[in-house]
Amino acid sequence: MKFITHFIITPLLIFISWLPFRVLYLISDLFYYLLYYVIKYRRKVVRKNLELSKVAKSTKDLISIEKKFYRHLADVFFEMFKFYSISPKEMKRRFYIENPEIFYELEKKNKSVMFMTSHYGGFEWFLSINYHVPQLPFAVYTPLSNKSLESLIKKFRLRHGSKLISRYEAGSYIKKQIKENKLFLYGMAADQSAQIRSITYWKEFLGVKVPVFTGSERIAKQHDIPVVFGKVVKIKRGHYKVVVDLISEFPNEYKDYQITDIYIKKLEKQIREIPEYYYWTHNRFKHKDKAPKN
Repeated sequence: MKFITHFIITPLLIFISWLPFRVLYLISDLFYYLLYYVIKYRRKVVRKNLELSKVAKSTKDLISIEKKFYRHLADVFFEMFKFYSISPKEMKRRFYIENPEIFYELEKKNKSVMFMTSHYGGFEWFLSINYHVPQLPFAVYTPLSNKSLESLIKKFRLRHGSKLISRYEAGSYIKKQIKENKLFLYGMAADQSAQIRSITYWKEFLGVKVPVFTGSERIAKQHDIPVVFGKVVKIKRGHYKVVVDLISEFPNEYKDYQITDIYIKKLEKQIREIPEYYYWTHNRFKHKDKAPKN
């Protein structure tokens, strides 16, 4: 696998990366038809998620959202490869923060940032946020078991200044940054389906009761880190902006789970406004039948 990754897959993806966007999107259009009509990639999961969330007004509307989602999914897949070759200037033109002053005001107060976002729009583009904030950004992720693929993905994702930190090392990394008095931006897509544990917090998400992650809130409170929400807006293909909303500069002023509730409410509003940009392939509601009755 290491040989195939190094000598076949990597050169192929680098070649794709250097293709002009207009060519890339022609390939993406073909890939959409393959995903949706031929492979039918996770079609049952997507349909189930859309039906449970009730984001569609009718069956016709549901199918329209479904198809638009798969077109977007194909675009995001190929856009990710462009990160390897795209220049910083072009990256900043295609992905920017509408109101970055929030981060600079917090920097003046010597504050790091807990950045809560989701698997919506072009979330992979957040790995270029280094160009727009004064804090050192790092994103938490789950490492792949295949080390060759892990190395390849990092090669493409880390070309624009952000860091990827394993979820198993995030706690120690934060403590190290604080000890060294360094300002950081902790990026977390906190909308995945959490594992069921005795301490799990259950909350309605898009009308379905599910376990939700509370790690961002807990870390923010533990280290007194301001919390912001990043709303991704897709302007057009390959162009995104982020509207930042300060949830709280002083997280310990909030009751337990209140910050998480605010995040979920903002995310729900974003999804209901334009549902096709949410990542419906993830099995968000797989634990719904295990929700506590009270």
